[in-house]
Amino acid sequence: MRFAKAPIAIFQEKTVPDGGRLAGWAALVHELAIPAPIRRPSCISEQHVRGSHREEGAWTVFDKRYWPGETFADHLAFALRHENIDLLILKRVFEAVPAAEVQAIVRAAPTGIPARRAWYLYETLTDRTLAVDDAPNAAAIDVLDPETYFTGKPRLSKRHRVRDNLLGTGRFCPIIRRTKALTEFMARDLAAKARETVGRTGAHLVARAASFMLLADSRASFEIEGERPPRNRLERWGRAVQQAGKNRLTLDEIIRLQRVLIEDTRFVRPGLRPDGVFLGERDHNGDPLPEFIGARPDNLDDLMGGLLAANDRMRDDGVDPVLKAAATAFGFVYVHPFQDGNGRMHRCLIHHVLADRKFTPPGMIFPVSSVILNRIDDYRTTLQGHSGPLMPFIEWRSTPERNVEVLNETADLYRYFDCTGEAEFLYACVGRTVEEDLPREIDYLRRHDEAIRRIMDAVEMPDRVAENLVMFIRQNNGTLSKKCREGECKKLRDEEVTLIEGIVNEAFAGF
Repeated sequence: MRFAKAPIAIFQEKTVPDGGRLAGWAALVHELAIPAPIRRPSCISEQHVRGSHREEGAWTVFDKRYWPGETFADHLAFALRHENIDLLILKRVFEAVPAAEVQAIVRAAPTGIPARRAWYLYETLTDRTLAVDDAPNAAAIDVLDPETYFTGKPRLSKRHRVRDNLLGTGRFCPIIRRTKALTEFMARDLAAKARETVGRTGAHLVARAASFMLLADSRASFEIEGERPPRNRLERWGRAVQQAGKNRLTLDEIIRLQRVLIEDTRFVRPGLRPDGVFLGERDHNGDPLPEFIGARPDNLDDLMGGLLAANDRMRDDGVDPVLKAAATAFGFVYVHPFQDGNGRMHRCLIHHVLADRKFTPPGMIFPVSSVILNRIDDYRTTLQGHSGPLMPFIEWRSTPERNVEVLNETADLYRYFDCTGEAEFLYACVGRTVEEDLPREIDYLRRHDEAIRRIMDAVEMPDRVAENLVMFIRQNNGTLSKKCREGECKKLRDEEVTLIEGIVNEAFAGF
């Protein structure tokens, strides 16, 4: 199969750099009319490029010496050598070309590294077997380069002489690139820092800090959805989060947690939804204006089975807990398997993985939702960065119930995704929780308890009154307001008020 030589000016609404010719994934997608997004396309310059390649807008531009050739095999080899792995594109490419094309690549170089990778991935992603003999004896190679990607434990395929070190399987597989930011986050050993902070704190204080942080996480998780729930719904969230990590993650367990989160099911069907789902607005007639559309209902069983299998594999392989939490939780929210509660369950799954892997200290809940709420624009940008490019490849129509019905096959859009940005975002949230929020909460409680003790030593009063005095003085920038002095605190003498104000200000100095 030979590709056209004529350059094009526009590719997926991106202007090709002057003199550039599509290469790798972009060339394959263009020539084979593959319905899937290329997030960072490559092209080959007609000139020399300093340093072999450069970033130019949305493009990676390679030196003219990198031109791979005119054939399918040339561009597939280029993509596997020089571009980030893209399992979605790869699977759709394999489905679009005759098996004979891939067989020819393998037979031409049965011990070649790109050929063996392509061969293994073809059979893994398509679940088809090529009509080629097993690979001759040769040094085994990794599917993913461990210096470029975070990987699972390698499993040798003798047929291909390839070690499968993917994070998932052909049914569901996230990819996480080994970026500078993620490497630095892991080097900080946040789990050890959290254990150290808790270890030098009394058990009673830790329990109170955990209670306050759970409440903060509960409130924030609903606020992210634009809701201000009553206390009983906050308590349900707290119960669901506290149960995270106690049972193996299965579909039944996720549905059980959903029932904890959503007690009143008169208007919401529990479990996998039987209809479409979208996020976005509606027009003046009430018809959908989707910004994101979840997977088709007939694909949910398979997608959730694949997601849970990938989650199990990452757990068994000892993949970093925060990376695993990002892959599982964001994978879940992209599939969007429920009629309601997907966002809250997505954040609950973060807690599940961190607790299951003993990343969080026993009994402690990191208020990740609070940090997400504080960084809500970054959170939405992260979600939209994945879902936005998929929307042009989802064909849908409005239903009589003013829902959406997806018309084309879309399962692979949710099955394979690059989770690097999501992992960086989540690690930043966990880092702030461990290095700032947890120590600050414990420090606050210590200062608060010291202030209460000194107030009650100075003036005999009930705990409740002392608690209120600390709250009122802090809310009023260090002084007791005239309204409080004339109301609940009118029995205090002026010199006692001055003394108590001094105690509170001294206890919270520098906080």
